[in-house]
Amino acid sequence: MTAKPTGHYVLKADGLYLQFDRLFHAPIEDVWYSLTNPNAMKGWIGTYTGSPATGGVRFQMSEEGAEWMNVSILECDAPHRFTADSGSGPSGVRVFCHLVEGGGMTTLTLGQRVKDGADAASIGPGWDFYLDRLIASRSGSALPAWETYFPSFSPHYRGLTVPDAAKG
Repeated sequence: MTAKPTGHYVLKADGLYLQFDRLFHAPIEDVWYSLTNPNAMKGWIGTYTGSPATGGVRFQMSEEGAEWMNVSILECDAPHRFTADSGSGPSGVRVFCHLVEGGGMTTLTLGQRVKDGADAASIGPGWDFYLDRLIASRSGSALPAWETYFPSFSPHYRGLTVPDAAKG
């Protein structure tokens, strides 16, 4: 796989999102498992403890030496979508995942809300990295290296144009 930046902006009712799409030759339930099972998640992004049914878990990313963080699960409609927040106030992060299956394939759309376009230069390479790790983990391929993504993808994200809300 040749890594390339894939994110683009989308305006939603609750703000500006940096959004990414990936296509899997797999049933939707199989992709959902990779996104939501704490053991499957270890292969590409991190893990969590707790029960999502309670509306909150503790999550830790594996590649950033990150601390455990509290995550609120705002929406969960298995195996089609979930939305979650980590942190609160100005430093809070909202992420969503939507899955659609058709023709034996599943499309994953992931988005992270951003405060403004300047955030994308660091957020975009990170999600390209983790989503490519998801693909590699699922296929048993070697995981990509962070150095492939950052800082080389940052110019792409700095160059994105934030959509005009008045045109939408």
